Amino acid sequence: WAYLWEKSVWFFDHQAIINLILFGQYNALLRNTLAQVETQRSARLLQLTCVYGKLTPSLLQHTRNEVHLCDVAEGQLQLARSKVADRCHLTRMNAESLAYTGDAFDQVIVFFLFHELPTAARQHVYGEIARVVRVGGSVLVTEYASTPRHHWLFRFSLTRCLLEHLEPFLAGFWREDVTEKLNVALRNRDKRLKGSPQVTPCFAGFYRVMRFDVEAAKVVA
Repeated sequence: WAYLWEKSVWFFDHQAIINLILFGQYNALLRNTLAQVETQRSARLLQLTCVYGKLTPSLLQHTRNEVHLCDVAEGQLQLARSKVADRCHLTRMNAESLAYTGDAFDQVIVFFLFHELPTAARQHVYGEIARVVRVGGSVLVTEYASTPRHHWLFRFSLTRCLLEHLEPFLAGFWREDVTEKLNVALRNRDKRLKGSPQVTPCFAGFYRVMRFDVEAAKVVA
């Protein structure tokens, strides 16, 4: 309902509301995300699903590269269309089954999507990301961190229960190893992660921005 109802779309796209939901961390998360965006000339970028707020217009201001944006909800695409210039290519697609060709993008940007998905759907999305990102490219993920056991929002049972009630798939995502899941998906496409991801923690480790570089998997003789 938060992404499909017309009144919800209007309500949640206010910057003050988004910042409140993210405990005042939106600007820091946006800044750290943009710092990892691919700026090399002629790179093709994919923002995987729309998000509320100023991420997409900020992305377009940050890079002159070709940007594609897909989402399964027509209302979200209409909202994005009202914010961006013509050079952003908007397409209606399900992130679990993208119609893009393999190795189509130099960077795939995923901003607070994974925790919104049930486990099976996340696995499909990992697989599609691995398919469409090219060797030499990267995957940029901004999300909740792993189970933040020492953070006061997690240790205080009321806020933890409220979060898990409002975000029913968050508990499962907290326990998921994003690096491992992405690497498994990449290896199924004869690719792999190049070293460890670049991780920028935010809000005392409650959130994180992760950049994963992709290389070809070595062939064993």
